[in-house]
Amino acid sequence: MTTEGPMIEGLVIADAIDADFEAITAIYGHHVRHGLASFEEEAPSRAEMVSRWRNVRALGLPYIVARLGGRVAGYSYATSYRPRPAYRHTVENSVYLDRDLAGRGIGKALLVELIARCRRGPWRQMVAVIGDSANSGSVELHRSCGFRLVGTLESVGFKHGRWVDTVLMQRALCSESADFTPNRKKFGE
Repeated sequence: MTTEGPMIEGLVIADAIDADFEAITAIYGHHVRHGLASFEEEAPSRAEMVSRWRNVRALGLPYIVARLGGRVAGYSYATSYRPRPAYRHTVENSVYLDRDLAGRGIGKALLVELIARCRRGPWRQMVAVIGDSANSGSVELHRSCGFRLVGTLESVGFKHGRWVDTVLMQRALCSESADFTPNRKKFGE
C-alpha cells in the first residue's frame, strides 16, 4: 500500500475559497446528473454548495481543491460520519474530479492530502461511502490510500432507473497502538 501522493506538474492543493465554487458546483452537478457517486438526484445550487462548505469548515474539518493551470480540477473534503456524539472521532471523505481530468492522479493527490490533514486533528477513523459497487476507480483509489473494504450495502439506492449498491471502506487515521487522546484540537486551531 502506498499513500504518497503522485507528482503532477503544476498541480496545487489548497484550501477551498469562495471563488472556487462556480467550478466546484459544476463538477459536483455533473456527477449528480450523470453518475452514481452521489445519491442526490438534483444538482444543488452554488449557494447550497457554499453553505455546505461553510458547515464543513465550522466543524474544523478540511475542504480542499486541486488546481491545475489555475483551473479547479477537483475537490475533496471530510465531514462527520454520523451526527450522534459517539461517532465524533470518525469522518467520512468525499472526492470529486472534473470529468475531463479523471485518471491523472489528481484524486489520489487530493485524498492523500485530506488524510494527512485529518490525521492532525482529533479523528481516529475515516470512512468512504462509495456509490455503486461497479465504481472500481473510486474503490481502487481508496485501496491505494490504505482503505480496506468493510462491506457492501446491496441495492440501497435507486438512481438513473436502477438499484445501486454502496461500498463501505475504512482506514485508521492513527495507529491502533497510538496513545489516542480524543481531546486533540480540531484541524486548523
